[in-house]
Amino acid sequence: MASISSTTLFPFKIILGSSSPARREILADMGYEFTVMSADIDEKAIRKDKPEELVKALAEAKAEAIKLKLHDDCGSDQTTLLITSDQVMVSKGVIRERPRSAEEVREFIKGYSDDRAFAVNFVLVTNLSTGVTKGGWDIPEIKFQNIPDEFIDRVVNQGEMTCVAGGLKLTHPSVLPFIKELVGTADSVRGLPRELTEKLIRESLEAEAE
Repeated sequence: MASISSTTLFPFKIILGSSSPARREILADMGYEFTVMSADIDEKAIRKDKPEELVKALAEAKAEAIKLKLHDDCGSDQTTLLITSDQVMVSKGVIRERPRSAEEVREFIKGYSDDRAFAVNFVLVTNLSTGVTKGGWDIPEIKFQNIPDEFIDRVVNQGEMTCVAGGLKLTHPSVLPFIKELVGTADSVRGLPRELTEKLIRESLEAEAE
């Protein structure tokens, strides 16, 4: 399904509340023009036992932080949508956020070997013009082949594939041979599920029009 065009149904602008290059790339590929703002919140200060509750709380906190930054911005009469999201990996029932050390990276990746993990995403679209919020989850399942220690050592030493939730960029070409099956979409694994995001944008605009 094609993206809603800002020049057809609704004149609106989008703020992406994320510093993630992957999320920026996905939203641009969806055909949207947008500006980027970072929430700069202390994510470790927000704790929930259930991964679904955690990512929802973090996406909401990011939205609130950005709304505070925008408070003194008079802006325009144009409808503005703020998109915030969060993702954690769940492996063996344990929430995996961004690793804090090489030891955690090694532990996370070893846990995936010959097993499976879930990428738990929550996307929140806030219509800043009306206050309407629309949110939802998308949870792809990733099934892994055996991941050899030599590969794990290389990943840990290089570091470039570990600065994400779960400690491993699952869509990196060198990782793909170790993925047995993806039940879901690559964009969701990267942190911004396209279909869900499109649905929430549409719903937030339809709510405004009612």
